Amino acid sequence: MESTPTLKPVKLRRLSTSSISAKERNRILATVDNLIFHLHPPRVPADSLRFTYTWGLGGISALLVVIQIITGILLMFHYEATVERAYASIQNLETQVVFGSLFRAIHHWSANLLIITAFLHLVRVFYTGGFKQGRTANWLVGLFLLLLIMAFNFTGYLLPWDQLAYWAVTVSTSLIGYVPLAGPAISQFLLAGSEVGQAALTNFYAMHVAVLPAILVITMSYHFWKVRKSGGISQPVSNRKGRVEKLPTIPHLIRKEFAAATLVLTAIFLWAMVVAAPLEELANPTRSPNPAKAAWYFLGLQELLLHMHTLAAMILVGFVLAGMIILPYWDRQTENIGLYFRSKIGRRAALLGALLAVDLVPILVLVDEFWVDLPGQLPGWPTLVSAGLFPLLLTLAGLVVIYDGLRWGLKANRSESLVGLFTFVMFSLVMLTIIGVFFRGPNMALVLPF
Repeated sequence: MESTPTLKPVKLRRLSTSSISAKERNRILATVDNLIFHLHPPRVPADSLRFTYTWGLGGISALLVVIQIITGILLMFHYEATVERAYASIQNLETQVVFGSLFRAIHHWSANLLIITAFLHLVRVFYTGGFKQGRTANWLVGLFLLLLIMAFNFTGYLLPWDQLAYWAVTVSTSLIGYVPLAGPAISQFLLAGSEVGQAALTNFYAMHVAVLPAILVITMSYHFWKVRKSGGISQPVSNRKGRVEKLPTIPHLIRKEFAAATLVLTAIFLWAMVVAAPLEELANPTRSPNPAKAAWYFLGLQELLLHMHTLAAMILVGFVLAGMIILPYWDRQTENIGLYFRSKIGRRAALLGALLAVDLVPILVLVDEFWVDLPGQLPGWPTLVSAGLFPLLLTLAGLVVIYDGLRWGLKANRSESLVGLFTFVMFSLVMLTIIGVFFRGPNMALVLPF
């Protein structure tokens, strides 16, 4: 009888879980690397890794935008954009939703911090000449991004529907209405009427969660792409001997960015746990607080309106914005790119500009508040002339004197003198904002904050 062959059991090769996890890990790392190299060049100059060169302001601003998006989406699940329910939904977030108060505080304080870091990033780019040598378009995009971030904060300001939000937006939209030609139309569009109500709340909510995020993501993507196409951030081009030392982006740059992000996240979480987002009583259109102030980032403009005619103040703001736009065409010296304040003379010009603003602005505010009353002292003149054209021309003449004084007194060139003038304007804005926030009391009179 023929014997039946014995079948040997087939040994199935066991797949190594460690090899699968290694492959998966490599795939994830490759994806992350591709994302990083879309944002950064493969190698970066060693000088750009110095924290004191950029202060990480661009990256911190981008991180804050991400925080805004994530926390904003979480808050949307519990917010109701109606006059009847908006305030109650915020109260529910603060008292009933697990971690609702924390996430609202993170959203609120990171939004305020974003204005500051974006502003400082713009200032840093100017001081290091980062708008030169083919980077003009990105400078203009950066200006637009700063205005866009302010619009984000402005539209979000109304959503809690408390007294602070209602009257701050009421005052702010009235300021926008003073913009020549387009102002009334913009104010009418924002409010969808003549006053803050349900239509305004709907408009602000739609812009805050849909329109502005789309514009911001597109503009930021273009901004990063332009930086990437330019080979990264600007670097010094003078006093170079031989090749510029470059280091791999991974790990040198990424490690520093990760450390900065960790510190910022920790600081925001700790601050949000200690200091809750403000929430006053329910909005009451019939009872205006005294003083009725705009949002803090508009208080510099509100303070300016106390000292000159609204049309003159808006024209002055227009001159400043126009000057910021034409800066790349005005300052074309490329040998000082990447050098803070351009030179030692530029550093002295910046110091003089800052000292002038810190001393001169408070003095002028006090003089105008207690001693000078141009409309009263010039009763025969039209108010537009005595309180508008006259102060405007004096202010513009003062800016010209500062610029020419720096050129003559310090023997500064055009680029160095612009550093001093830019510093004076920026510090003046900061001083006006500080005065508006801390030193204006009932009826917008000057008071001591302590």
